[in-house]
Amino acid sequence: MSTETGATAKKNRVVPVSQRLRAYESFREQIMNARLLPGEFVSQRELTERLGLPLGAVREMIPRLEAARLIVTVPKRGLQVAPVDLKLVRNAFQIRSMIESEAVRHFTRIVSDADLHALRQVHEDILRRAEKEGDGEALDADARAVDWGMHDRMVDAMGNEILSEIYRVNSLHVRLIRIDADRVVRLRVLPAMQEHLNIIAAIHTRDEDAAARAMTVHIETSKQRVLEAMLKG
Repeated sequence: MSTETGATAKKNRVVPVSQRLRAYESFREQIMNARLLPGEFVSQRELTERLGLPLGAVREMIPRLEAARLIVTVPKRGLQVAPVDLKLVRNAFQIRSMIESEAVRHFTRIVSDADLHALRQVHEDILRRAEKEGDGEALDADARAVDWGMHDRMVDAMGNEILSEIYRVNSLHVRLIRIDADRVVRLRVLPAMQEHLNIIAAIHTRDEDAAARAMTVHIETSKQRVLEAMLKG
């Protein structure tokens, strides 16, 4: 095999992997921005159009999504985005509690006072905006970014890439559980931001047990809000 032919073959092996990763990241964005909804059916071709990537890349991505239980292949119907049920809620929030209770303990040990102060400020800013602005898409988007940003930061601070990946996949399941999507923005933002401030206050004392309890309360309360909304529906 010539040098040129070998280089070409190597390139052809690398490109599909890159496209598959791009397809997965695009799929994540669709979930995070609620463009793919739980229980929704899509064909492979529809998915390629939404993600803007070749059919081959999407086909290679599908086994990863199936392994993560983000989609299910249904014969004669196509791909179904994971539906939300009580089992999914229980499992997703249990994983959150297991990972994030340890993450907040580690974060309590390593976060600087300056970073903690900045974290508290962004949460207080969201609370002030919620009280003044009322409801709005911009506030909702910013609140979600602050909310998930804190959780992501705590988990990633542990420096465990395997754990971070498990957490990221589970986060997609949690994002699918958008039962509260039709609720007034203030009713979602205010309790979440206040619960986060309780966690931050516990971290400020450098009491790992108190921080872990505050995180557990926040996650459990979030789960209860979801369950109550499901029962009402």
